[in-house]
Amino acid sequence: MDSAVVLEGRDLHLGYPGGDVVVEGLDVAIPQGSFTVIVGPNACGKSTLLRSLSKVLVPRHGEVVLDGREIATMRPKAFAREVGFLAQSSIAPDGITVHELVSRGRFPHQSILRQWSDEDDEQVSTAMDRTNVRTLANRRVAELSGGQRQRVWIAMALAQQTRVLLLDEPTTFLDLAHQVEILELCRELNQVLGTTVVAVLHDLNQACRYADRIIAMREGRIVVQGEPPRVMTADTVREIFGLPVEVCSDPVTGTPLVLPAAPRMYEKSPASLINDVTDCAPAWAASGHVVHEKR
Repeated sequence: MDSAVVLEGRDLHLGYPGGDVVVEGLDVAIPQGSFTVIVGPNACGKSTLLRSLSKVLVPRHGEVVLDGREIATMRPKAFAREVGFLAQSSIAPDGITVHELVSRGRFPHQSILRQWSDEDDEQVSTAMDRTNVRTLANRRVAELSGGQRQRVWIAMALAQQTRVLLLDEPTTFLDLAHQVEILELCRELNQVLGTTVVAVLHDLNQACRYADRIIAMREGRIVVQGEPPRVMTADTVREIFGLPVEVCSDPVTGTPLVLPAAPRMYEKSPASLINDVTDCAPAWAASGHVVHEKR
């Protein structure tokens, strides 16, 4: 990961028209080549921050800077060649096919002097191959499953050829298999193509597994940011979510694994909880329940 900052928010005050300020006095810096995940409870300002970085939401005060240039001064097409944004609930036009939607990712590269070219065809084909949607090219987007649609939207962003990709809850409403598929694709874009990825996620364990940097927010402010082991501690999770947890090492990846405590067992350690379950096993068996031993 490059230590240079590619996207930066300075003294951001953010809110929606007619509403209160959601984020106030926030500074954030996204390192070039990083996979950054923003986490935090509902309504803490995660998506609002992402929208300001994507130029969808204009800050009430402060500025967003891309490579040292304030994005408010950039023309829409010029910005779209640098930064791609996938909203939480993207809606495709009625009747549009997969190939047509992915092709729209080339719009920022078109002009009066530069019409559709062989290079555009090549970029669309490459994007569809990389996201494994070529076989869906002639299907209508509305007919696809949630996981397929999300891959198509990412293909469109990939065809856009941006250096930065912002994703607002890309795994929402997807089953576990499709969540992993989308996050693996994002990691591939980051590690293979060098794309700087910033995503809002709710699953803390997925954030720790895929991100090399986490920003934890609460009530419109950044509580802590950094590498997953530094951010995802029991004290931090309790501060952000108000929930007692145990944090251990993921047996597969070695990244932090967050285990919420049961409401009536907040004061018990994981070892004592395991002992409680073991002690109960004979009683469950006697009552007719099947007890499975871990092999």
